[in-house]
Parts: sequence; C-alpha cells; structure tokens
Amino acid sequence: MERVTNVYTSPFAERYSTPEMLRLFSADHKFRTWRRLWVALAEAERALGLPITAAQIREMKAHVEDVNTDVARRYEERLKHDVMAHVRAYGDQCPKATGVIHLGATSMYVVDNTDLVVLRDALQLVRRELVNVIAALTAFAKRYADTPTVAYTHFQPAQFTTIGKRACLWIQDLMLDLEEVERRLGSLRFLGAKGATGTQASFLELFEGDHAKVKDLDRRVARAMGFSETYPVTGQTYSRKVDAQAAATLGGIAQSAHKFANDLRLLQHHGEIQEPFEEEQVGSSAMAYKRNPMKAERMTSLARLVIALGQNAAFTAAGQWFERTLDDSAGKRVANPEMFLGADAILTLWMEIASRPVVNRDIVRANVERQLPFVATENVLMAAVKAGGDRQVLHERIRRHALAAVEAMHDGKGNDLIARLKNDEAFRAIRQKLDHLGRPERYVGRAPEQAREFIAQEVEPVLRSRRKLLGWKAVVKV
Repeated sequence: MERVTNVYTSPFAERYSTPEMLRLFSADHKFRTWRRLWVALAEAERALGLPITAAQIREMKAHVEDVNTDVARRYEERLKHDVMAHVRAYGDQCPKATGVIHLGATSMYVVDNTDLVVLRDALQLVRRELVNVIAALTAFAKRYADTPTVAYTHFQPAQFTTIGKRACLWIQDLMLDLEEVERRLGSLRFLGAKGATGTQASFLELFEGDHAKVKDLDRRVARAMGFSETYPVTGQTYSRKVDAQAAATLGGIAQSAHKFANDLRLLQHHGEIQEPFEEEQVGSSAMAYKRNPMKAERMTSLARLVIALGQNAAFTAAGQWFERTLDDSAGKRVANPEMFLGADAILTLWMEIASRPVVNRDIVRANVERQLPFVATENVLMAAVKAGGDRQVLHERIRRHALAAVEAMHDGKGNDLIARLKNDEAFRAIRQKLDHLGRPERYVGRAPEQAREFIAQEVEPVLRSRRKLLGWKAVVKV
C-alpha cells in the first residue's frame, strides 16, 4: 500500500506509539464498540420484556465487525451527526433490526460508554508497561547495588551513593505511578443506560414505569461490557472528572519519566551511563563522532506534552454546564488519545533504555576517585577531633582548603586537597592517616542495603503478584 504523504498524520501513529495502543484509539475499534453496545442494549431490553426478537439480535451480531464506514461517512455529510450516521449505516445492514437499534438511548450511550471501555483498556495497557519497566530497572538496580557513584545535590558533587540505590529512586516513582493507575482502574465505573439528561426517563417510558427493570437494564449493559458497576448519578455524560483523574495519573507517569530521562542525559554527558546506541545509528548529520541521548531527549519532550495535555481535561471538567454541554467533545477527541499515546510512547522508550543501559565502569570509578578526598573530609574531621583538635576550627580549615582545591580543579589541575591538608599544621596529628582514605565503598553509607531491602520488601512482592503482566518487549521504531 502506497504511503500517503500529502496529508497530516500523527507522529504517534507513524513513529512513537505501540500497535496495541493505536488500535484502542482507532476509529475501527470505536465503531465496533458502538455496535457491541447497541447489541448489549437490545439484548438487555429483550431479556426484560421488550418486543425485540432473537432474529433481530442475530442480525445485529452478524454485522458488529464489518462496519460500513464509507456508508456512515456519507450519512454524516448529510446529517452532521456521527452517531445517527452510524445508526443509519448499521440499519442498512440490519433491515430486520433497524427499528430497535439505539432504542431509548441518546448518543452518549455509545460515545461515553465506549470512551470508558477504551479508558479501562488503555489504563490496563499502561499498567502492563509500567510493571515491565519496573522489572527492567529492578534487574539493573540489583546488578549495581554495590557500585559506588558520585551523588549530587543541586547538581554539585555531594557524597557517594551507589548506582543501584539511585535506580531505586526511579523505581520508587514508578511504584507510586503503578499504585495510582491501579487505583483509577479499581474505581472506574460504567455510564450505563442513563438517557438524555441522566434521568433514564426514556427507559422508564419503555418499561411502563417499572423502576426495577430500568435499574436492571443499567446493570445488564454494564456487565455485558465487562464492568461490575455504573455511576449511580450522571447527567447525559459521565463526570468529566473521570477524564481529569486519568489525565493526572498519566501526568504523574510523565513526571517520573521526565526526571529519569533528565538524570540519564546528565549521566551520559558525564560518560557514566548511556542509553543503547545501535550499530548503524547516526548521532549527528554533521558531527559523525556524536552519540546523543536521543531516546531520553524524546522521553523528555513527550513527557512535557503529556503533562500539558492534562490541563485540557482539567479545564473541561471545570467547564461543564449542568447535565451536558458539547464544548468537551472536540478537545477530548484530540487530547485524551494523545495523552495515552504519549504515555505509551514514553514507556516504550523507557523500557528500551532500562533493558539495555550501558554503564562505563571505568569512568564511574574515575569520577568517584576524583571526588573521594572531598567525601572523605568528614572522616578526616572526626579523626582530627579525636586527636585533640577543635571541631569548629578544623571544619573551617577544611572548608578553605576544599574551596581552594576546587578552584585548582577548575583550572585543569588534579584534586590536591589531601596534599593541602597534610601541609597544614592543624592536621599534623593525623598526617599519616591522610594517605589511607580507604575504598569508596566505605563512604556509601547504607546505600547497598537500602537498595536490596527496598527491592526485596517493596518491589519484588509487587512484581511477583503481577508476574502475568511480565514479558512485554518494547520496540522503538525510530
């Protein structure tokens, strides 16, 4: 099939997102779900006594999958109403059932209930991807739980941590995101069959005032679509706060991704940890030697987009009038899919990086050794105090020597802090000890233990209980 290049196509479809997520938000999936909802409604109405025949139901079921989209499009050009266009198109295929399709329903019966089906399935897909990224980062954290690295505050060298402990910070953010996704899934309900303003008046009329049957109808269509509960009160639509909550959840994932990606970009600048780089990958069209962190940069860019798109859902929820207003529709059609497609693309990139990171141990070690004299100063201070020195005086002398050593390093010289301290009479009593600062592992505190304990107590139980979700293989297109 020849590729069309003279019309706009979404980069999510062409470059970024997975086939699974793209399918969920496709027009084909939407219109098939509309038809499944019309079948569910007709079946429930028949079961509750309305004069709908088994033959009509069979006819409707026979055409759930073969949506005559071109016919519906021609109807929509005339009617200017997408749902009624598809009611007519479906009716053309189901002449026996045409009079019972959409019986008692308003457009939001198919539009909003379909959105909730897609929202549920998309959150489940995000959940699977999150679990797999957590698992990949956990393997990385375990492998490097004991490997010292320079820790930073304000992006200035501070003390030492381990590579594995730092990875646990990324994992912890994702664990919070997973908890939030599962909370949203656990609280999600169905709109059901609520009618034009949410009062179910049309259905009450159909069932001749039988409230029990109307309530049963609501439950039946929800169960048919895989939901155990419906929202008990609605207008014509489900509350747009549901979309805003989902947007906030996806925004949280984007925040975690942005933080991780920026950390990786900084680490790659130092040469310590790099994202995977393919054998024939080109880093720059001009500078052939370059190895840019393009995957992490793309994560950062997409994360900003997902966070920003969440504002549309918030404004939409805030701006609804009474039982229904249509100013939600156009923006919702664009923003909601793109938030999920963006989160999906981000997690695909994250999985790729977390599965194949490149750790340059020699560079990590060299950076650690370079900072070791600074990190060791607290131990030096304690030893000098034990030898009879004044803590405040010694602290000030270390501070001055350290700042001078930093200035020398900025001038391209080595770290001469220890030499400066050895030449200071205030440290004469421990001069011999200054030659034996010890291994960097001595200065990482409980970082290795924290990493292992966190993984064993917090992460691995979560992964074990969700092991059926494991096994996802991310494929980055470009």
